[in-house]
Amino acid sequence: MIVFPIAKINLGLNVVERRPDGYHNLETVFFPVKLEDALEVTLMDEAFPSPFDCDLKVTNINIEGEEQRNLVVKAYNLLKKDFPQMPRVHAHLYKAIPTQAGMGGGSSDCAAMLLLLNNMFKLGLTNQQLIDYAAKLGADCPIFILNKPAYAEGIGERLQTIDLNLSGYYLAIVRPDIPVPTKEAFSRIVPCKPEKNCRMIVGQPIETWRKELVNDFEKSVFALHPEIGQIKERLYDMGAVYAAMSGSGSAVFGIFREQPDLSTDFGTMYNKVLTL
Repeated sequence: MIVFPIAKINLGLNVVERRPDGYHNLETVFFPVKLEDALEVTLMDEAFPSPFDCDLKVTNINIEGEEQRNLVVKAYNLLKKDFPQMPRVHAHLYKAIPTQAGMGGGSSDCAAMLLLLNNMFKLGLTNQQLIDYAAKLGADCPIFILNKPAYAEGIGERLQTIDLNLSGYYLAIVRPDIPVPTKEAFSRIVPCKPEKNCRMIVGQPIETWRKELVNDFEKSVFALHPEIGQIKERLYDMGAVYAAMSGSGSAVFGIFREQPDLSTDFGTMYNKVLTL
């Protein structure tokens, strides 16, 4: 069985308070983006000499760390605890979503694994149960169970789908070769609840977003890496209606009415234009 995990961007991201468990409560609007990985799972032959119940191979983009520590494997192991009858599997993950970009690639992969295993082995889990499992794997994971525009609170697990249609616009994505560790990004944040909620702002005309919609990570990340902030300003210079860093970075996106040409300004960086 094969599925295609998608990416996300954050339309506004406010870090509102630090929790006693060390996490942070957020307010954000997740918007799914048709930038896809591919995840294929097949049954493992009983005679296959693997010490693991889930044997993972990652291709196309090199990911640091052991593959057994990948969120896809963690998703399998999480379900295996409650459904020990699940057989051993091979998993092949073809990565196309840029890593360490704030676009949720790893979170999407593990959520897709939960959905795939639920369907493949007829586990009978509801969407809410899958969201609960996903929340144990990471803050961005639950949104990818729904794969719809949604307003999120808590660490990202309290979701309310919203009616947000951006069809007809173009999305430009630029990801510089600058990793921004999520832990470092959070360490420089001073939590503060905004006067105006991001859900309210995205319900306004898109022309108002530039002045009102904020990603709280930008201030600290741009101070550390001014070149990321320069990408945002260049996207505005090129005619973006709205531009922002996604999540804790380092990818920056711009929403355009006309299809932009990124090759001149960003040809040496990862860049892509998608239709919304």
